[in-house]
Amino acid sequence: MEGRQAVLALLQAGRRRVQRVLLAEQQEPAPILDEIERWCRQRRVPVELVSAGRLAQLASTQQPQGVLAYAEAVPEVDLDELVADERALLVVLDGVTDPQNVGSLARSAACLGASGLVLPRHRSGELTPSVMKVAAGGLEHLAVCRVPGVPAALARLEQLGCRTLGLSERADRSLYDLEDEVLQGPVALVLGAEGSGLRRLSAARCHELVRIPLAGRLPALNVAVAGAVALAEVARRRGTGRRPVA
Repeated sequence: MEGRQAVLALLQAGRRRVQRVLLAEQQEPAPILDEIERWCRQRRVPVELVSAGRLAQLASTQQPQGVLAYAEAVPEVDLDELVADERALLVVLDGVTDPQNVGSLARSAACLGASGLVLPRHRSGELTPSVMKVAAGGLEHLAVCRVPGVPAALARLEQLGCRTLGLSERADRSLYDLEDEVLQGPVALVLGAEGSGLRRLSAARCHELVRIPLAGRLPALNVAVAGAVALAEVARRRGTGRRPVA
């Protein structure tokens, strides 16, 4: 784990065992660094001071912000377990590999009330230090499920009573036109890779394909932005039961 916010969230969540935290020497004082040290004391996590050069050698990202932590891997859960909650809101990534997009989507999912993240074991971004840093602690608050393939996972989600909504710029129906009742039970938003979008079989296995209406000159949103917009709308509708004003 690298980056100040990511390491702080790791310590605060207390979900994974942290072996040690490394701090670069002679950093400018900052409240977040004090907070990291306080949580290390509370969690009884050893803190080591190292030179900035040594920390940079150990880091995987270009800007670890003077903080690095060694911790257990993010725990994984079963797909059936994710849908046990009747209000489950899941994000399914179909071939999204860019660390910035995976991390941003994890952060948005955690901020907007999603409960789980579903990733294929192949053709998907690994939960690397770069992803963790961009997620800024989001993965400490999401249940993560790895599946052999997205189409089979979508079929299983259907069996479990989860509504699967594929986001596609080519869809005929707008996300904002969905009936309120569609969004009240377990829901999974399925997002495809930037550029190519959802794979054909994954799209076919979704209950419905929906799009985000655009009014500008560009044809599509970045996948991480599109996911955040869609999550915000689903969260709003599930919380208020009201549809947007036309």
